[in-house]
Amino acid sequence: MNQYPAWKYILILTVLLLGALFALPNLYGEDPAIQVTSTRGFELSQALESDIDNALAAEQIGYKSREQGEDRLLYRFENGDDQLRASELMQEALGDNYVVALNLAHATPDWLRSFGGKPLTLGLDLQGGVHFLMQLDMETARAQALDRYVQDIRAALREAGVRYVSVRQEGDGVRVLLRTAENRNEAVRIIEADQSLQGLELTELAAGETFGLQGTILEAQLQELQQTALKQNITTLRNRVNELGVAEPVIQQQGADRVVVQLPGVQDMAEAKKILGATATLEYRAVDEANDPFSAAQSGRVPSDSRLYTDKLGNPLLLKKRLIVTCDQLIGASAGFDQRSGTPQVSVTLDGVGASRMLDFTRENVGNRMAVVYIEQKASGQRIEDVISVAVVREPLGKRFQTTGLDSIKEASQLSLLLRAGALAAPMEIAFQRTVGPSLGADNIERGFQSVLIGFVLVLIFMAIYYRVFGLVANLALAANLVLLIALLSALGATLTMPGIAGIVLTVGMAVDANVLIFERIREEIDNGNTPQASIRAGYEKAFSTIADANVTTLIAAFVLFLFGTGPVKGFAVTLSLGIVTSMFTAIMGTRSVINLIYGGRKRVEKLSI
Repeated sequence: MNQYPAWKYILILTVLLLGALFALPNLYGEDPAIQVTSTRGFELSQALESDIDNALAAEQIGYKSREQGEDRLLYRFENGDDQLRASELMQEALGDNYVVALNLAHATPDWLRSFGGKPLTLGLDLQGGVHFLMQLDMETARAQALDRYVQDIRAALREAGVRYVSVRQEGDGVRVLLRTAENRNEAVRIIEADQSLQGLELTELAAGETFGLQGTILEAQLQELQQTALKQNITTLRNRVNELGVAEPVIQQQGADRVVVQLPGVQDMAEAKKILGATATLEYRAVDEANDPFSAAQSGRVPSDSRLYTDKLGNPLLLKKRLIVTCDQLIGASAGFDQRSGTPQVSVTLDGVGASRMLDFTRENVGNRMAVVYIEQKASGQRIEDVISVAVVREPLGKRFQTTGLDSIKEASQLSLLLRAGALAAPMEIAFQRTVGPSLGADNIERGFQSVLIGFVLVLIFMAIYYRVFGLVANLALAANLVLLIALLSALGATLTMPGIAGIVLTVGMAVDANVLIFERIREEIDNGNTPQASIRAGYEKAFSTIADANVTTLIAAFVLFLFGTGPVKGFAVTLSLGIVTSMFTAIMGTRSVINLIYGGRKRVEKLSI
């Protein structure tokens, strides 16, 4: 009686050893570090490493270690003073082409990392970092929408052969002036039939010798525009921050037109703004094949429907003003090789509107060239426009197509990265900003640790005094429960915040509650005259249903908190849920295995120390 088979002991021991292994990285702390990435998220060159090393050596700034990745370079330092000195030096030496961000890097040994071990990710309230509240600029979004309507109406009327006097943005709407009443009726029919022009309410105007139309954006369309712009901006910001290598960012909607951005571990507000300001826009434009770009560059006379750019080699290039597709109509992009020629390419997938526009353009321009223009608006106000790809249209393109004419697979990877990073559907401005200093985070960590420690010690003392040997076994299980909980949070990459620490404190109380139910049941069985061995067996078996009911109902409550709660509430729900799972394992299987070793098997037990 009261004896586990060997496989159960092996299972429990394996779980405990794995838990200790994955919880161990949390003992090593963090190093002050500097992370260097490209402003566009590109792969870093080997020469950059040598340049930084030489600059640090010239100023006699030593570093602890250096880690080279494909898209980032991480320097670890012994103290914060060296970190700040090196940061100023790197920013001066590298300029605007690179992001030099202060960070905190985990000091986990390499042998632990090889097993996949990593410490807990601390939230902004514990680790420190920067917090932004960004406001969507709906006025500019409305102006951009009206400008698109103007361009699309002009193109639609021109393609249908309808003569018009002017199409322009006026106030909060679009005004179309036509020569005859018949032209106006035809324009109404064309605009109402065009899917890309839905959302305009048309009214006829008397405009002297011309016949006018006034197009006003419907309120429902404006609401949809705001929601779509906000969702796309959240996705774009998240992609861009992730591509730049900032660990565990928090980017989420707040209200109808605001976005919260939290970058834990980033200590420099200016560099954080630079990261957010580096969000790029990509545009597909037609190459002006009818005019000579060299003549336009020399004379300064550029055709009214074209703009002058320079290609990657520095040669002048004329591109049409009218956009074909922008990357707010992009669904996905990936780099690869063309199966026929073996040359690098980028596979692009567009949404329905983008696919329709691309098909219409390429059907009429087979053999002509199409360019991809990269536009970056820096936080300083500087605007960069680069032509990063020019390709020949070989056949009509639809929803999925390939961009070729690239020099290398590296260039293809860089182009696909920029396409995936996307564009802001509407401008955003920083409405509120603050820096959470590492000292505040350290104070929060210390208080949170003290709360866990005090609660843990008080429970240990009570259990040891009240339940004696059984209480000591419960204390052992409680310690194992904490180790397993920390290990699970670390392995899953969960972010620990102050509410999460509250969940751990609550878990300590709930974990010992299961043992209290079992031990009290054992006492009742002994009082009823059962033998010690039978009392142990009955105590665990009869208390199980009560323990399961209590924990399942708590799990349901935690699930609801996670489903409907905000960030801090979700953190509490995660730690509470994981704590329930680990406490069930340690309080039932864990304590039973130790009790079986002490009292079980063929041992003659006259009295239990409970």
